[in-house]
Amino acid sequence: MEPQNLTSVSDFFLLGLSEDPDLQPFLLGLFLSMYLVTMLGNLLIILAVTSDSHLHTPMYFFLSILSLADMGFISTTVPRMIVNIQTHSRVISYVGCLTQMSFFILFGHMDGTLLTVMAYDRFVAICHPLHYPGIMSPRLCCFLVWVSVFVSLLDSQLHNLLVLQVACFKDVEISNFFCHPSQLLKLACFDTFTNTIIVYCVGTISGFLPISGIFFSYYKIVSSVLRVSSSAGKYKAFSTCGSHLSVVCLFYGTAIDGYLGSALSPSPKKDVETSVMYTVVTPMLNPFIYSLRNRDIKRALWRILRRTT
Repeated sequence: MEPQNLTSVSDFFLLGLSEDPDLQPFLLGLFLSMYLVTMLGNLLIILAVTSDSHLHTPMYFFLSILSLADMGFISTTVPRMIVNIQTHSRVISYVGCLTQMSFFILFGHMDGTLLTVMAYDRFVAICHPLHYPGIMSPRLCCFLVWVSVFVSLLDSQLHNLLVLQVACFKDVEISNFFCHPSQLLKLACFDTFTNTIIVYCVGTISGFLPISGIFFSYYKIVSSVLRVSSSAGKYKAFSTCGSHLSVVCLFYGTAIDGYLGSALSPSPKKDVETSVMYTVVTPMLNPFIYSLRNRDIKRALWRILRRTT
C-alpha cells in the first residue's frame, strides 16, 4: 500500500484476532463473557468496600480504585472488538484510534502506579504498624491516587503527541484488535527508528519506576518479617501481601513479556496473544485473586448476599 498523507488517512483497519468467519461467533461469545465477568467482579469489590465499614481502610480504598482502573482498562479495547465482530467491520477512525490509545495507556499506567502505591501501603503497615494510621492518612491516600492519575495522563498525552508528529503512514492496517501505540508508530513512513526508540524509552522508564518502588517495598517487608521470631507472625505478615503480590506478578509478567517480545522478536500473532493476556485476562482475574484470598472481602460479600436475600 502506498504511503498516505495524514490528511488523507481518516480510518485504520484493525486485523483483530482471526479472519476465520466460522470462528467469529465463538470469539464474540468468549470475549463478551470475559468482559461481563470482569465488570461484575470489579463492581462487587467496589460495592463490598464502599458498603462495609470494616473495609474503610487505605488498603481497600486503593483496591477499589484499582478495580475502577481495571474496568476502564478492559473497556478501552474489548467493547470495540465485540462491536467489530458483530458488525463485521474492522474500521476505526483516526480520531477514534488516538482516543483509544490514550485511554489504553492512561488506565494501563494507572494499574502499574496503583500497584506501587499498594506495595507502599503494605510496607508501612508491616514495617511501621504503630505509625500506620498517622502516615497513611486520608489526605495522603487521596494525594497518592491523584498523583497516579496525573502521571498516567502525562504518559498517555506524551504518546499522543508522538503519534501526532507522524506526517504520513505507509499502511493503515494495525495487526491487533486495538490501536496499540508501538504498532501505530511502526506504520509511520519515515523516522520510525527514532519514534520507536522514544516509545520504548518512555515505556521502560514508566515501567521501571513502579517496579523499583514495588521491589524496594517488598525488600523492606521481607527484611522486617524475617526478624519476627514466631512462624505464625511471619505467616500473618506474608498473608496480607499474597493477593497483591499475585496481581503484581500477573500484571507485570504479561506486560513485560509482550513489551520485550515485540521489541526483540516481532510477531503479529504473538503480539495479539500477549495483548489478550494483559488487557483482558489480567483485569478479569484480579477480582478473583483478591476475593478468594481475602477473608475480609469474602465476609463483606456474604453480608451483602444475606441482606439481598
